[in-house]
Amino acid sequence: MADFHLTTREYHPQNTIIDVGGAKIGDGSLAIIAGPCAIESKDQIFRIASAVKASGATMLRGGAFKPRTSPYTFQGLEDEGIKYLVEAGREVGLPTVSEITDESEIDLFKDVDIIQVGAKNMQNFGLLHALGKVDKPILLKRGFGCTYEEVLSSAEHIMASGNERVILCERGIRTFETYTRFTFDVSSIPSLKTLTHLPVIADPSHPAGRYELIEPLSLAAVAAGADGLIIEVHDRPDEALCDANQALKPDKFESIVRKAMSVKAAL
Repeated sequence: MADFHLTTREYHPQNTIIDVGGAKIGDGSLAIIAGPCAIESKDQIFRIASAVKASGATMLRGGAFKPRTSPYTFQGLEDEGIKYLVEAGREVGLPTVSEITDESEIDLFKDVDIIQVGAKNMQNFGLLHALGKVDKPILLKRGFGCTYEEVLSSAEHIMASGNERVILCERGIRTFETYTRFTFDVSSIPSLKTLTHLPVIADPSHPAGRYELIEPLSLAAVAAGADGLIIEVHDRPDEALCDANQALKPDKFESIVRKAMSVKAAL
């Protein structure tokens, strides 16, 4: 891997551990990041934050900027949503994670603990270089048409610009199969963990696209060695403005967390 200097295990044989306010990713524990796909109101994110904290989440996720395929679907509350997320995270005592879509938004994320780069922006190199100058961990999702080397190359762009706190995330790839939203590439987890020292987590919600498939995909990811899970949770999925079919209710989420922890312990 001649083109990789910072992401490869040859450069850094030991696992990188990301510490966010005492919550760690990559230290051998199982990080659980949970919350709604989209922040819809202050009341909604506060309700869900309390529910996921009680169910075992170690970090709170919530989308304020939503890069939706259709311009006619809900695009997020933007800076107002970021404000609500940060307030909810502080209220329940959880670090926060939210997706950025453009370099111009960086200042709005000053109080967010982890900045997420979504699959559609994995090769937005201007954004990656800008995030390389930010003193925050970056959660980098693999693009749904990208190889392992390509996601490592994107991480390299961030690290070469000065920020070595990168977390990789497998969220499924596009194949010929249409029953699921994407195809969950479980082999990416042990493969990436062989190639890189960076933490690797899994997003079972997006490849599933259906709430009933999230549990088996979550357990498969943990069994494959994932350092964490990022799962969409909504207490009123019938009212969700975004990705309602893949949103878990808090009680089901709690059940998955218990089983995932048991699998992690068995390893």
